[in-house]
Amino acid sequence: MGKEYERIEPRLWKFIEEQKVFFVATAPLTGDGHVNLSPKGRQGTLRILDDRTVAYLDFGGSHAETIAHLRENGRITLMWCAFEGPPNIVRVHGRGEPVFRDDPRFAGLVAGFGEADGPAVRAVVVVTAELISDTCGYAVPFMDYRSERDLHADYFGRKSDEEFREYTNKKPYNNASIDGLPAMPLPLPPR
Repeated sequence: MGKEYERIEPRLWKFIEEQKVFFVATAPLTGDGHVNLSPKGRQGTLRILDDRTVAYLDFGGSHAETIAHLRENGRITLMWCAFEGPPNIVRVHGRGEPVFRDDPRFAGLVAGFGEADGPAVRAVVVVTAELISDTCGYAVPFMDYRSERDLHADYFGRKSDEEFREYTNKKPYNNASIDGLPAMPLPLPPR
């Protein structure tokens, strides 16, 4: 049976930190808008800041749907599921805020990620939990973790920050979502 929590209790905290991948879900307010679900998983790019606050690094790519939805309405759900060990699913339902490069809080937040702060970071997403829940996860399959994919870090690691900013500025779904909502404020400021 599932349970609800007001805080990220130590058992849940440990479970979250042990998972190799998590999922982020957001949606626009309009009923005909596109729901977005994104996998995240670069090692060290998620931090639990306190028992109600989680943050993760947002890396550049071809879209900025999550950021667009957060700018419009702030609703977000993060989910972790056990692919090994005892079955479990943990969700943090809450309000998210993208903290962009030109925000005075950005440098302090990014510093807490240590070596995980790599090429192509465009924002830190900070999530304040409104509801935390866990469920059994009995139907989640066992899957073995082999290693990190380093393609993103390698690709953007070959670019200077200026080249990354040019890349971001040219992608059509960085400035606005697929539904036309404002996403990344461009031009992307330097770091």
